[in-house]
Amino acid sequence: MIIVMASREKSDVEHVVSRVEEMGYRAHVIWGVERTVIAAVGDERGKHRLTALEALPHVEQVFPILKPFKLAGVEVRHEPSVVEVGGVKIGGGHFCVVAGPCSVESEEQINVTAKAVKEAGAHLLRGGAFKPRTSPYSFQGMEEEGLLLLEKAGKAHGLPVVTEVMTVEQVPLVSAHADMLQIGARNMQNYGLLKAVGQTDKPVFLKRGMMSTINEFLMSAEYIMSEGNPNVVMCERGIRTFETETRNPLDIQAVPVLRKYTHLPVVVDPSHASGHWDLVTPMARAAVAAGADGIMVEVHPDPEVAFSDGQQSLKPEKFQDLMTQIRPLADVMNLTL
Repeated sequence: MIIVMASREKSDVEHVVSRVEEMGYRAHVIWGVERTVIAAVGDERGKHRLTALEALPHVEQVFPILKPFKLAGVEVRHEPSVVEVGGVKIGGGHFCVVAGPCSVESEEQINVTAKAVKEAGAHLLRGGAFKPRTSPYSFQGMEEEGLLLLEKAGKAHGLPVVTEVMTVEQVPLVSAHADMLQIGARNMQNYGLLKAVGQTDKPVFLKRGMMSTINEFLMSAEYIMSEGNPNVVMCERGIRTFETETRNPLDIQAVPVLRKYTHLPVVVDPSHASGHWDLVTPMARAAVAAGADGIMVEVHPDPEVAFSDGQQSLKPEKFQDLMTQIRPLADVMNLTL
């Protein structure tokens, strides 16, 4: 149920929250620009009791949330959410570029890459320390050592860092060193992990599963938010089809579709979608034109010898060219890049 407040006074909001919790529901307060609402989430069978809250003088209206994603939906928040990562804003007109290598391979490699993407205009540094690989014999990442190198490179070049967390047990360690936690496509429906990152105070970068519907994608965001963490960024990274020319065909229409249903920022990963470096820039341009709030791009100083995903990684000069190409598109879309 959604409780629309007639008052924005903190004491009035707290009073309603206490009443909601007394009824056995979890209350989530959304302080919007135009209105303040309280989402009451819990057993739907007793929702009629919540309508009685309309009798309170500081409550304007109580009505049901129609979509299964209660907190991620536009019903609770009309204006776009802005997620802040180490001072960098994503969403609400703020276009964010996340760039870096697929995997942290060495101190020199991550430093060279961080310097290059920073100079080209990137806002966040990405890099994998723990790597989920299809083959158990493939490079699995430098793990904690890679995490520390990523953190060090980010601080050296003034870039907040985002990296993947793969298990519940890794959450405390990764949270201690990363500015943003990434949930990879293979873990999008790992509900225990979603709950664990939802209990942290770190923003979460949630990637769409390669065989997941948009509704399932939104419900994964709901798992995180239902644990108390509202700072979720959704990432479209391509889906699995019968096509073999690309790694995962980019579902670019997912961007405007998600816009219809959620207030959360939507970012596109053209690197994992295309699987080929020469397709990354065209797909990045398409993402901007479709209304995305950002892009995530893999960049490597020497892709030919990369430990993973070298074929889809841009060299620094190609990334610089990508940034040059998307800037006028961002201006047309009234985005701050």
